Amino acid sequence: MRTTLSIDDDLAQSIEHLRSRKNLSFREAINQLLRIGLQTTESAPMSRPYSGPVFDSELMPGIDPRRLNQLADELEVEAHRP
Repeated sequence: MRTTLSIDDDLAQSIEHLRSRKNLSFREAINQLLRIGLQTTESAPMSRPYSGPVFDSELMPGIDPRRLNQLADELEVEAHRP
């Protein structure tokens, strides 16, 4: 199959370096790189979502420990209401 590619300058330079090192034609180098890239993509395991350590807390769900002073103030105000 014949096609036209627009290759970034940095990639073209890397391809030329590979060609000279392995004594490949441009077509051979591109085909080899595409095969490697496709195999890597297909065989790469799916990444799992991050799961960090879990700690027990004595706080009830929904209680923000950074706002405990505000909670104490609200409880004090409620206690002094007639």
